[in-house]
Amino acid sequence: MQNEKLLTFVQSMSQLLLSSPAESTILKEGAALLGTLVAADDWLPEMFTVPHPQHYQQYLLYADPLDRFSMVSFVWGPGQKTPVHDHMTWGLIGMLRGQEIDTHYFKHSDGGYRAGQPHTLKPGEVCSVSPDTHDVHVVSNYYADQSSISIHVYGGNIGRIKRHVFDPATGVPKDFISGYSNAVVPNLWN
Repeated sequence: MQNEKLLTFVQSMSQLLLSSPAESTILKEGAALLGTLVAADDWLPEMFTVPHPQHYQQYLLYADPLDRFSMVSFVWGPGQKTPVHDHMTWGLIGMLRGQEIDTHYFKHSDGGYRAGQPHTLKPGEVCSVSPDTHDVHVVSNYYADQSSISIHVYGGNIGRIKRHVFDPATGVPKDFISGYSNAVVPNLWN
């Protein structure tokens, strides 16, 4: 079997979601599963590690056929970052290679968004997002001279979910659907 670690994660995450647990359970137990996966950087196929010179890449690794969760590798080229955005579902972010900076944004009384304290995610660490607690953030590559890779797991098919980017000064949202950088997802465990 070519990628037993990825298959084991997908099976374990599927088992976790079978009973429709509370989001707090998903975030806690899912974080432990993702932490185990990103503890070693020896399983992600090379085709899902290729940066783009102008923007980050979001490669689909797995999409549950019942839309319970999806899994992507985010590949950050040197100095790349996201706009201020939300997810509209729970999410887990596990750092695989390099480092990234996660900065949560909070709605201000004037309608705009203000940055909170940045948090640097290092290899093997896992953090979360959720509409119930902290869903708006900016993610950026820690490095200006090398790529970083994080593994994201979301409570739905994130490439098909209508989400928002925000003008931080005004708070005005703009709808977007992210899609994926890869057009085809090979069977990674065949």
